[in-house]
Amino acid sequence: MPHFARVLTVSDTVSSGQSEDRNGPDLERYLGAAGFAVDLRRVVADGIEPVASALREMCDGFAGLLVTTGGTGFSPRDLTPEATREVIEREAPGVAEAMRLINPLGRLSRGIAGTRATTLIVNLPGSPRGAIECLGAVIDVIPHALELLIGAQPHRSPSGEPTAR
Repeated sequence: MPHFARVLTVSDTVSSGQSEDRNGPDLERYLGAAGFAVDLRRVVADGIEPVASALREMCDGFAGLLVTTGGTGFSPRDLTPEATREVIEREAPGVAEAMRLINPLGRLSRGIAGTRATTLIVNLPGSPRGAIECLGAVIDVIPHALELLIGAQPHRSPSGEPTAR
């Protein structure tokens, strides 16, 4: 059974029709090759409220991975991490840290990762190459994270107590 994924492209120019979304289709192909079924792709303008609103809508009733691309840099409109913090319930700092280590420019990414209900949200850079590289740095652990998040039963000792995996 495949895991499901959704892709949110955050870009003023793409949302206004001034440029084409390259990241969304690239990420969908990459996720598909990694065994994920992408069931939704959206584009939204930069800014805390548009991104937070889209994230909430995309998480509602969804169990899987939601990647954002764009809005993680230093320009004044790069507010995807701030919007994500408004939406998530728990941060997953190890995911964001691993992505930052993949490339020297990763240190300039302010992207975060965290969970909302049964959705794992991961902020990726807006550069097509950077988005794929960063996702590639963590894609191997995402299925296990989703299984834990979605409710895989914990291992139990003979006495019925939960044990570490």
